[in-house]
Amino acid sequence: MGDSTEGAEMQPRSALRGSIAGLLLLAGVGILALSMSSSNAANKDFVTYWAAGRQLLHHANPYDGPEILRLEREAGSKVDLPYFMRNPPIALFLALPFGAMNEWLGAMVWSLLLVLSLMTSIRMIWKLMGKPPGRLHLAGYFFPPALECLTVGQVGIFLLLGFTSFLYFRKTKPFLAGASLMLCLLKPHMFLPLSVVLLMWCLRERAHRVLAGFGTALLASALLTWRIDPLAWGQYAQMMRTVDVLNEPLPTVSLLFRVAIDVGWAWLQFVPAAIAAVWAAWYFRRQRDWSWTNQGLLVLTVSVMVAPYGFITDEAVVLPAILFGLYSLEKKGRSLAPYVIVVLPALVEVLAGVGVNTFWYVWTAPAWFGFYLYATRSGHALRTSDEVAA
Repeated sequence: MGDSTEGAEMQPRSALRGSIAGLLLLAGVGILALSMSSSNAANKDFVTYWAAGRQLLHHANPYDGPEILRLEREAGSKVDLPYFMRNPPIALFLALPFGAMNEWLGAMVWSLLLVLSLMTSIRMIWKLMGKPPGRLHLAGYFFPPALECLTVGQVGIFLLLGFTSFLYFRKTKPFLAGASLMLCLLKPHMFLPLSVVLLMWCLRERAHRVLAGFGTALLASALLTWRIDPLAWGQYAQMMRTVDVLNEPLPTVSLLFRVAIDVGWAWLQFVPAAIAAVWAAWYFRRQRDWSWTNQGLLVLTVSVMVAPYGFITDEAVVLPAILFGLYSLEKKGRSLAPYVIVVLPALVEVLAGVGVNTFWYVWTAPAWFGFYLYATRSGHALRTSDEVAA
């Protein structure tokens, strides 16, 4: 009798929480859509995907500088140079649907996708942690890189969704886990050491379904890209030579490394990632029992820290490591103050509107790495629900 009464009481509570979550989602999307509507949408990163989609819809070059600039200015952009979609052509599937929308409607749909992706990712991380009581996982909604993605309309949250989905489905639905990694190819340079470990893990664990899922998604994307723009890869290469991304003021450790040795040698920006890839392979081989929600997250934070090209928006992908670290500290009864000390300056920079391509953000990726190392290397590491079950 008592159990049935308790269950009956919990149903209305669950429904109430669902309604509140739905209202918060609608409110958040509304605010984001208003902030990105009209001329504001044209001055956010979203406009690059919208303009590329417009070009694709008319079977034109999505990397055509004069046409992209014309579309962006007609939408209300104030840029003097074309603002290109710099993701590789296999990401064109993401831009194509938005070509059929005006910039305002596109901004609303884009905002909705970003918010839903963030909510889904945080919920999957919470479940991976064994659904711990409390609301610590809500800190993910205030993670500065994720907030910056929502503000400017960047795809870092899609990277987060792709990697988190891999973590969540790798044991129960390995094909889907592999296919989810396709989202990480929106910015493959952020995962260079991690990709080495992922391949080694698939071979050692005979994770053929993960490889099959990734290969299937990659093939489907490549065929779609060829179908909508057979010349995409050549056009993309020409655009990348034009913009010369490695000589931009990037807030990355790799650029600091290059500047410290010889700023004229652009290839030096890839050296930290190459060294980290060798370390990652060595580190993986030393681990007899590999845990993606422990050692894997360490490799993830290292990969993001040494990326040859990136911005704070791309760092949204390390959110699983941040929440894992917070839960580890809470389980050990330790203070969360170190995270507050790290996150507050980044949060202030984001809320103050500091540009993502300034050196004011060069410290953030090392900070996430340092926090994760601090939180998980003191005492026993936290084990996730699937590891305990295993």
